[in-house]
Amino acid sequence: MAYSKNMGPFICLLIIIIDVIAGILGIEAEISQNKCRDPSYEAFKLGFAAAIMLAFAHVLANMLGGCICMWSTEELDKSSANKQLAVSSLVLSWIILVIAFSMLIAGALSNSHSRADCGVSHHRFLSIGGVLCFLHGLFAVAYYISATATLAEEKKLNEAAPVTA
Repeated sequence: MAYSKNMGPFICLLIIIIDVIAGILGIEAEISQNKCRDPSYEAFKLGFAAAIMLAFAHVLANMLGGCICMWSTEELDKSSANKQLAVSSLVLSWIILVIAFSMLIAGALSNSHSRADCGVSHHRFLSIGGVLCFLHGLFAVAYYISATATLAEEKKLNEAAPVTA
């Protein structure tokens, strides 16, 4: 992307901070849910906020990291280590996003209405989703770093390649 080299660490830190906040919100939602407020509107708000923060961190990493795609296994075999890391961390970040987002939304929705029983939730959707937010941050940052490195490599190769008319 057209960002200065000094922006990279700031963007990585921003992604990590957003994912950590999402994780903390998810865990706090679980704690609030287990206090048995009938209905636990606080857990609903915290779980929903965690899901929004997780999605925002994912969009940020993907938009600022650029698009790194592989269309065949041959291309994967011929690609640089940075490109292979970018693709694998992108796939893993998407998998974690889907699981964590689903768990946070399921946990939040279970608190959107009154529960018949009180006590500790057996599902732990919110806390597991919160912990997965931390893991998502690692893979999202790995994607951002490797994707920007791949784009820089490709730019250097394109500049060094002779122009044929």
